[in-house]
Amino acid sequence: MKIIATNRKAFRDYDVFESFECGIELKGSEVKSLRDGKIVLNDSFARIEKNEVIVYNTHISPYEQASYLNVEPTRQRKLLLHRSQIRKITGQLTQKGLTLIPLKVYFNDRGFAKIELALCRGKKFYDKREDIKRREQNLEMRRIMKHRRNR
Repeated sequence: MKIIATNRKAFRDYDVFESFECGIELKGSEVKSLRDGKIVLNDSFARIEKNEVIVYNTHISPYEQASYLNVEPTRQRKLLLHRSQIRKITGQLTQKGLTLIPLKVYFNDRGFAKIELALCRGKKFYDKREDIKRREQNLEMRRIMKHRRNR
């Protein structure tokens, strides 16, 4: 598995509950751009429309050698999921008030481009501060333990 891009802001701004692996419908020049690692997931999100999952604001840079065959970089792209998975996600989105956020893009062992899509809930400002505080406490504990071991 070759990871192309990750959405680092997603873990900072959202609580991640469940993730799904799904395919993505791409044009040929977009696949070549992905192989070069030219994708940005920062502001992207997904919605379910007419029993299809569509990802928005995912920027895939145009492939330079494709000339006139390039497509719009931020176009809407269809995600490929099983119908049962779409029904499950739809139920959770309506009940719990969650959103769909792409976490990472990668090529699997067979060479297909995949997106890891996650059900997330937005964090409040005080939740973010608690996470920072907890991370700093853990780091300080590790430093103390390392210092004790070296004596």
